[in-house]
Amino acid sequence: MSDSLGEALPREMARVRDEVIPQYQHTDPMLARACAPALFMMRRSLDLAAKAMAEGDVVAMMRCYEDLKGYTA
Repeated sequence: MSDSLGEALPREMARVRDEVIPQYQHTDPMLARACAPALFMMRRSLDLAAKAMAEGDVVAMMRCYEDLKGYTA
């Protein structure tokens, strides 16, 4: 059984917010500067996903879902 986009996107947003971003934030202080661009990109992706959901823009939601799936810890 597959999930709807309305179920999958919030779950992917939570994964990035709760699992991936903390991994980048808790890196060695020497790596913090190197992680800053990745953290910025992830936060931007989360903002765009929230905006797409609020506006009900299904095409943007699909793009955001695919984008968020690409982030790994």
